[in-house]
Amino acid sequence: QVQLVESGGGLVQAGGSRRLSCAASGSIFSIYHMGWYRQAPGNQRELVATITRTFTTNYADSVKGRFTISRDNAKNTVYLQMNSLKHEDTATYYCNAFTPLGDTWGQGTQVTVSL
Repeated sequence: QVQLVESGGGLVQAGGSRRLSCAASGSIFSIYHMGWYRQAPGNQRELVATITRTFTTNYADSVKGRFTISRDNAKNTVYLQMNSLKHEDTATYYCNAFTPLGDTWGQGTQVTVSL
């Protein structure tokens, strides 16, 4: 099994930047790809960005050009660099790992962007 621990959330002003980290442990060799999702109150959880083993990335249209997902295989960590943050980026951000057993989720980290 895979365990995920997110960090880096907090309060940031609109236009600012924040970097989220997701440390993976356990059966990390089984991970196909990893990603970040977010969920705002009253909304469904939505894709933010994903990255494969071969570093292919995919982004939601709403974050393209502002967010960057990356991974450090030596540290078993995935990052989400968020720039030019908007109030509508406010949400709980969840790290995700997709393995043969299905999806594994972290506990989530709150990002609040003030106006």
